Amino acid sequence: MKVLVTGSSGLIGPALIPALKVKGYQPLRLLRHNVAQGAPFWDPEKGVVDLAGNTAIDAVVHLASEPIAKGRWDERTKARILNSRVNGTKLLATFFAKASRKPSVILSASGIGIYGHCGETVVDESRKSGKGFLADVAQQWEAATLSAVKAGIRVVNLRLGMVLSVSGGALKKMLPPFKMGLGSVIGNGKQYMSWVSLDDVVAMIPYLMEHDSIQGPVNLVSPHPVSNEAFTKALGRTLQRPTRLRMSAFVARLIFGEMADALLLSSIRAIPQKLLDASYSFRHGKLDQTLIYLLRKT
Repeated sequence: MKVLVTGSSGLIGPALIPALKVKGYQPLRLLRHNVAQGAPFWDPEKGVVDLAGNTAIDAVVHLASEPIAKGRWDERTKARILNSRVNGTKLLATFFAKASRKPSVILSASGIGIYGHCGETVVDESRKSGKGFLADVAQQWEAATLSAVKAGIRVVNLRLGMVLSVSGGALKKMLPPFKMGLGSVIGNGKQYMSWVSLDDVVAMIPYLMEHDSIQGPVNLVSPHPVSNEAFTKALGRTLQRPTRLRMSAFVARLIFGEMADALLLSSIRAIPQKLLDASYSFRHGKLDQTLIYLLRKT
C-alpha cells in the first residue's frame, strides 16, 4: 500500500515515515527541494504535481505547511501561513479528485486553533469554528479539501494540538529556559493547553487510515488537556527546576505581538472524541508520565 507523504522533513514526517514502514506500508515523500531522480515532485506555487510514475497511490498524508511560531506575525508572515496551507491542500485535493485512480483516503493536517478561544469549555469535533486568525486559517485549510470529498475520497482533517517532542516544536523551545530555572506561567495560567505526544500522532495517522468509518475533523490530542500553570509545574517537576516566575499577558503581547493571544493566552480544552469512540489506545495520555518518558529518552 503506497502512502504519499508531504511535509516529510517537518516535526511529524521524520517519525511517521519509519512508523509506516514498520506497519508494512510503502511511504513515498512528495518533495519540493533537492528532488531525487524519479521521485514524486510538487510545486504548490506553480500548481505542479508529478508523481513520477507512481500512479497507484492508496493514501495521502498531507502535513506540509509554514510554521506558525517562527517569530512575530506581520501581514506578510500571516499571508505565508495561510497560503502555504490553503494553496497546497487545494492543489492536492483537486489533483486526486481528477485522478483516474483515486486514493482511498486523504489525511490532511489542520489545527485545534479552528475552535478559537474557548475558556474552560470542553470541545470536541462537533464544536463550531471560532474566531481569530488561526480559526480563519484552519477553516479555509479544511475547506480546501472539499473537491476531494465531492469526488468520493474519504478525507480526514487532522486537527493537531501541541505536539510534544524533544526533537522539535514547542517543547524543544521550552527546554533551555526551563533547565535554567526560568520556566514561567504565562498570563493567569488558567488557559488550557491541548497537547499530544509525537509517538501518539504517528500511531494515530495509520490508525485513522485503517478505520474507514472515520472521516471529517478528528482532534489529535490527549484526552487530558491541562492548564498552562499545570503544564509549567509538570515540566518543572520533571526537570527538577523551579517554576516561580510569571510572564504577564502584557509582557507576552509586548514580546510576541498578536501571536501571544493566538498561541500563548488562548484557551482550547479539546478532547479526541472520535478517537475515543473508535477505541484508540493512547500511548501517552497523562502529561507527567509523558514528560518523564520524553525527557528520559534524551
